[in-house]
Amino acid sequence: MKSFFVQGISAFLGFTFWGAGMVKLYEGHNFIQWIGPPWLVERLAEFDLGLYAQFIALCQIIIGFMLITTRYKLLGGIMLIPMILNILMVTISQNWRGTPYVLAVLLLLNGILLWQYRDYFKPIVQEEPMKNPSRKAPARAWQGHLVWLAGLGLCLGSISVSYFQPTFAFILAALGLILGILSMRVDRIFKT
Repeated sequence: MKSFFVQGISAFLGFTFWGAGMVKLYEGHNFIQWIGPPWLVERLAEFDLGLYAQFIALCQIIIGFMLITTRYKLLGGIMLIPMILNILMVTISQNWRGTPYVLAVLLLLNGILLWQYRDYFKPIVQEEPMKNPSRKAPARAWQGHLVWLAGLGLCLGSISVSYFQPTFAFILAALGLILGILSMRVDRIFKT
């Protein structure tokens, strides 16, 4: 039950930020999402911050993809902290009223997710050397990582496609998401 809850939080946060990034970069902002705003790039471009907004959207896509596929949820959860804080600063500077509260809830959910991995943070916080640093890590299958990267590539590639073929772009994004999720199964197939 605990694992299902953690996976659910990861998938929810992932969909939230993946969709928020995709909608900002898709042609006509035609993409599924529940949190926005889709027009943020245009709004920040008025202040010569359009490139920054595109960068934030791209980071939202990558971090969201890490979380929604749950393959790299720890890394995605760590990266989500500065992402949410960046978004929070933009919303405060733009005087958006309700958004800081939504972001506080998302930050809390991310805290719950990261709490499940608290043991991984001890060597970082206490700056302890690794135990047995000369011991080699076991060889891992690399095929699952490539499948995951291919999925991310399809999602990112779908953004360009959305400008001339929106339906095909949605199909590419969906296939990318499916590949990312199935990459864990590829690991089991090629497990050595």
